[in-house]
Amino acid sequence: MKCLFLLCLCLVPIVVFSSTFTFQNPIDLSSDATPRTPVLDLADKELDSRLSYRIIPTLRGGGGGEVYLGYSPNSAAPCPDGVFRYPSDIAPSGTPVRFIPLSMQFGSGIYEDQLLNIQFNISTVKLCESYTIWKVGDYDESLGAMLLETGGTIGELDSSWFKIVKSSLAYNLLYCPSTPFIYPLFSDDNLCAKVGVVMQNGKRRLALVNDHPLDVYFSKSS
Repeated sequence: MKCLFLLCLCLVPIVVFSSTFTFQNPIDLSSDATPRTPVLDLADKELDSRLSYRIIPTLRGGGGGEVYLGYSPNSAAPCPDGVFRYPSDIAPSGTPVRFIPLSMQFGSGIYEDQLLNIQFNISTVKLCESYTIWKVGDYDESLGAMLLETGGTIGELDSSWFKIVKSSLAYNLLYCPSTPFIYPLFSDDNLCAKVGVVMQNGKRRLALVNDHPLDVYFSKSS
């Protein structure tokens, strides 16, 4: 009788875990459960993780230009480590980026609501290689925002995970802090933060915002 009691006690956590995984776990293990919508560039071509793209805001002119890698004010980093937007569309072209999905189970395409890393795809010295990978920095009290910077590692927790989602004008970028290794296909965008622009020392800096997210297109880099 005592052995039977101990056996039942050992089985309780397994039953509880099984029930929790079946009914509460947000992971969808079926790759066919959710239709995938590819992200398109300005030429209506599907984005490809092997290629580079410039991020071009829909509002141009004096409202600002393309997204680029630049030096952060008061930063001690040895390399450019800030994600900025040029002040106007007369400025140079932006810095090309690659979108690197968490999972390649859907091939090399880039899809809406897909967790991914973003990397500036430029030639650089070895010291600065990690300063090409986007991440969200600490809260800046003077600006009241968390700024986008670089310095992560592809596929690791010291980088940040983003999504591309459809907006009324084009696309928005979202930062999704849920740990992707626990919730790799979690699709609740309410847990993500919008990427917009704040002013920092006269420069347009990408940051997390509550309102007015940045609407963007993607243009294949030559």
